[in-house]
This record gives sequence, C-alpha cells and structure tokens, in this order.
Amino acid sequence: MSVPGSNISVAVFGAGYWGRNLVRVFAELGCLAWVCDPDISALTELEKNMPPVRCSLDYRDALGDDAVRAVVIAVPAERHAPIVRQSLLAGKDVFVEKPLALNIDDANDVVQLAKERERILMVGHLLRYHPAFVRLKQLVDDGELGRVRYIYSNRLSLGKIRREEDIMWSFAPHDISMILALTNEKPESVIATGGNYLHEHIADVTTTHLNFASGIRAHVFVSWLHPFKEQKLVVVGDKRMAVFQDTEPWERKLLLYPHNIEWHDGVPVPDKRDAVAVDLALGEPLKAECEHFIDCVSRRTTPVTDSCEGLAVLGVLRAGQESLLAGGKSIDMRSSAEPRSFFVHESSYVDEEVTIGNGTKIWHFCHVMKNSSIGRDCNIGQNVVIGPDAVVGNGCKIQNNVSIYKGVTLEDNVFCGPSMVFTNVYNPRANISRMDELRPTLVKEGATIGANATIVCGVTIGRYAFIGAGAVVKCDVPDYTVVAGNPARRIGRMSESGEMCKCDKF
Repeated sequence: MSVPGSNISVAVFGAGYWGRNLVRVFAELGCLAWVCDPDISALTELEKNMPPVRCSLDYRDALGDDAVRAVVIAVPAERHAPIVRQSLLAGKDVFVEKPLALNIDDANDVVQLAKERERILMVGHLLRYHPAFVRLKQLVDDGELGRVRYIYSNRLSLGKIRREEDIMWSFAPHDISMILALTNEKPESVIATGGNYLHEHIADVTTTHLNFASGIRAHVFVSWLHPFKEQKLVVVGDKRMAVFQDTEPWERKLLLYPHNIEWHDGVPVPDKRDAVAVDLALGEPLKAECEHFIDCVSRRTTPVTDSCEGLAVLGVLRAGQESLLAGGKSIDMRSSAEPRSFFVHESSYVDEEVTIGNGTKIWHFCHVMKNSSIGRDCNIGQNVVIGPDAVVGNGCKIQNNVSIYKGVTLEDNVFCGPSMVFTNVYNPRANISRMDELRPTLVKEGATIGANATIVCGVTIGRYAFIGAGAVVKCDVPDYTVVAGNPARRIGRMSESGEMCKCDKF
C-alpha cells in the first residue's frame, strides 16, 4: 500500500512499545527507510516482520543519510528535545511523539529552530486523528451541541507505569490536546491535585481542572492505578451532550445524548432521551496520523498538531505540574509565559541564523557563526569560536580560547577546558581545501575535556568520559573512561559525579 508522498523516505527512532507500531504503519505506507534503536534485540525482532530497511543502533546514522527527508521520534520523553534538535539541524522534518519535551525552555528552543530552518515539526497527539474525535469536533464547530458548558475526560488503567515521567505527563497530553481543540482557546487558570503511591516523587493519579475565559470548565482525571481501563471524553452543551468512549465497539464509540433541561414553576426538570450513535468512517487513527505527516512533508503544509499546538499542551502540563507541587494552588496561565532570554557580551558577534537557548551566557570576544545551535544554560568563556554549523547542547561549559568547528557536536553538560582543541580535517594543508573530507566529532553527555587537550576529528567521546589535560585523543573513548597522555591511553574509570573508580581492569 502507498499514499501520495510515499516516495518520501522516513526514519523511525525507537522500536519499543509504541515505536514498533509506527514502524509497521510507515512500512505499510511505503515510506520506511531506517529503523534505529540502541536495543539490538528490538531491531532483530522487527526485521522478522517488515520489508528490508536499514537498521542501526545509533540514530545519527540515519541523520547522515541525505535520502531521509523526515524522522519519527518514539524514544523516552526525556530524550525528545535533544533528538528533535539534532534532527532539525540535520535538515529533517520531524514527527515526535507526545510530549514535545519535558521542559518548556527545551520546547521553545526546538520550536524556534524549526521556524528558522523552515522544517515541519509535528507532535503525536494521536486522538486528534481518531475518526470519532474528528466527527465530534465537527459537531461542536457546527453548533450541533449548542454552547459548550463543560468537558471532562477519564484516562484510566492498571499500568503501563513509567519512571521518567508522572501520570499527568504520560496520559493527560492526549486529553488536553482534545480539550484545547474543542474550546479553541487556552485556559486562564489550571489547578491540579494528585497522589504519589508507588514513588515518592512521581504522581500515579492526578485530576487537572482547566478554567477558560469563555466560561467553559474542563477536567482531566488520569491514573495508572485503576482496576479497569477507561478512555472517555464527555462534552456537555446546552442542546446536546456527546460521549467519545474509545474502549467501546466502533458503532458506539461516539454517542449523542439529546437530553434537555426544562423548567417547571422555576424548578429544573431533566428530560432524558436515548443515546444516538453517530455514524463513523472506519479507520485506524495511527495510520491517519502518519498519512497526515507524510502529506504535510510532501505539500509543505502545517500539521493539525503542529509545534504551536504542542507548546500549548506543554504550557498546560507545566502549569498543572506547578499546581500539583504547590498542593493544588491555582496557576494563572495569563501571566505564566516566560520571556526568552540569553546574554551576549557587547564585544562578541553572533551571526544570523543562530539558535541560542534561554539562560546561556556568551562572554567577551566570542564569535558564533552561521547555522550554529547553542542550548540553554550554557556558559561560553572568552575568545571562543563556534561554528559554522556546530551544535552545542544544554548546560555546556566552554572555557577560554576554544574553537568548536563545523562537524563537532557536543551533547548536554559537556565541559571543555581552556585552550583545548578540536580538529575537523585529519591531514590539513594550507594550500589544499579538504572541507569535503570533514570528519564529524561527537562528545556525548556529561564528558569532560581537560585544558590543552587535542581531540582529533572523527572520534566519539563517550558519556561522562574524562580526558586529562594535554591528552591527544586519536580514537574513540568509551563511556565513563579516563584517558591521559600523548597518544591518550586508558588509566581508569570515573563516575558521573567525577569520582575515580577503584578498579584495575578496563
């Protein structure tokens, strides 16, 4: 089977619980070119049931394939923002599963980057593409329910329990997305309450209340500690009431209740009517969502659940989290927007088409060159050159007299000591241009590079690795490994907190 735009090659990042469904659908649509997942057993299992595609343990392999036009990200939520960022910088259109990010600053950064690079950024709010919800929204927009008074949703089950995010961030984005679509407005205030039963700092049950300027009220009840599965959205209008219940058979997924309230001698009397099932076109919501993404990539149109919609949902989630931590305090959404801000010293230069995250400080005599990207909360010391086309993650510290050339990527929380050196061409000559022989260098999360060290191009520095001062690194350094000398050799291992491990063999 193929659809218009099926000549577009797609890479799927993540082949786990949900990613395998995306792999299946994009394969059916004739678009699947790559599947990337660090779990080789997941790739092996998928290869048994899908057409021949390229597989890799590292998603960067697919980002380096010029034939890939779009990527689909279904990895754990805490990895969404950095992988979206790297994908956009690689010139790919992006479909990322909900939520867009776990941090509003990260989300703002990638949304701004997508705009600057003119890339499509779509968020996977699946139920917006469900035929029952599409029909429900049409009924609301056409006035069939009259004036909407309130909306409530229940999304309840026993599991799947997550440890990287609480129940509100895991379950509620779908319902918040539907509520915002039905009301066509953002809430003025948000109140959330809940309970932590399995983990001290992770909520297992939450109820979130949304208050809108139009007078509409909504609430979202989510739990993964519930005796049975329930997925129900109720919309109450002054003419009719509608119930979208996804656990029901297809012919009863969307019901209209033409109930009415009549007044007799000043007393309201309910006039109850039988439910009327709404005819729906059969269709798999996930396939409709994936087809929509491919169509947007092909036609260069804006997705229904675009990055702005993703930001709106994230704003409600953030307000709900703030309220939850404050014991149910009402959070005013009208004043919750935070200005984007970073600092650049007046002696430094920042070219056009550069992305800089909130909280980053760039000090004296620096130059950030075209198409480079710097994350949030970075500290860039004096006389630093970045770019062009370089990537610096969040929370990085780059000390004085460092140049980060094209082809160099720093993941989050990397430390670069003073006067350390990156190269990007292996055998440079002043009179010979060899930029077409550029070798990319990757420094993974949390790594430390000591003063005056040299990192020869083409290597990967592992997570939380430690490069001693003055070392010359000519080959890959594994995670948590300490190296020193010229050429650099392993001398130990180090923890994430920077403590040397007491072991002799590596």
